Amino acid sequence: MCSAVTQQPRQIVLALDGSEHSQAGIKLIADLPLPTGSRLTAVTVYSAGGPAVSIALQASFRQRARELFKGSPLEIETQVLEGHPAEALIAFADRQNPDLIIMGAKGLRATLGILLGGIAQQVVEYAHRPVLVVRSPYRGLRRILFVNDGSTHSQQAEAFLGEFPLPKAVELQVLHILPPPPSQDLLAQAWPLGPEMQVPIPPNLAEENREWLAEEEKQSQALVERSVKALGSKGLSHVKGEVCRGDAATVVLDYAHQNSIDLIVAGSRGLSRIQGWLLGSVSRKLVHYAECSVLIIKSPAVNSD
Repeated sequence: MCSAVTQQPRQIVLALDGSEHSQAGIKLIADLPLPTGSRLTAVTVYSAGGPAVSIALQASFRQRARELFKGSPLEIETQVLEGHPAEALIAFADRQNPDLIIMGAKGLRATLGILLGGIAQQVVEYAHRPVLVVRSPYRGLRRILFVNDGSTHSQQAEAFLGEFPLPKAVELQVLHILPPPPSQDLLAQAWPLGPEMQVPIPPNLAEENREWLAEEEKQSQALVERSVKALGSKGLSHVKGEVCRGDAATVVLDYAHQNSIDLIVAGSRGLSRIQGWLLGSVSRKLVHYAECSVLIIKSPAVNSD
């Protein structure tokens, strides 16, 4: 049994731009066992042209959408928007309040300007709904990696994942990442040292550090086991958990590559424009550098304006 036990119809917004990545989004949607009555709104954005251009694009895009989703049981709607792609899509999603926004990635370009300015990144940063960034080539949803850091954001992501329709027999891996253990050199640097004052490291510090690490790992394992149990109770039959240590983004990206993960799922706090820089380096790195698709589930936005 898969997690499509809830029969509540879903509302999905799919951004189409003709790229291979947005085409992959179409294939992904076709694999989701969405409940009867679910609605898909296919959206495209143009920069300028006036009413005549808008009317012509609406007709052309509506016809193209019918071709792309021919035979789909979903209720298909189309919408042509004018303006900056990210801003127009975010504003439309704010009005429609969909369960999920799906859009294609634009590639793995790592210069600073691209890192902070890509359309997919902007939507992930500022949209108030979950965003699934799809990467081509799409090979199905067989293995999903859920990154649980124990925060309230991860709890909300877990709840979303547990209720969202997923293909039958999907394999779900829950991963919690602890920071690297401190080295003896780092422990020594934590003590005030100077030319006139030498503070010796207590001989029992190493043992206390080992005990602390063991307790930290015990608590993390308990967290993972609770998450596995909670997701299993939603109908997911192939759920496993693991605790790792290291730099969070590096561990996730390496794990996804080594285990042929098709989708990474992570939670993130909602942010206002002033707080946009605080999205979190882990979420940002996953969106840009993962070889697979990435789903970022947002917590309610923080209003600091």
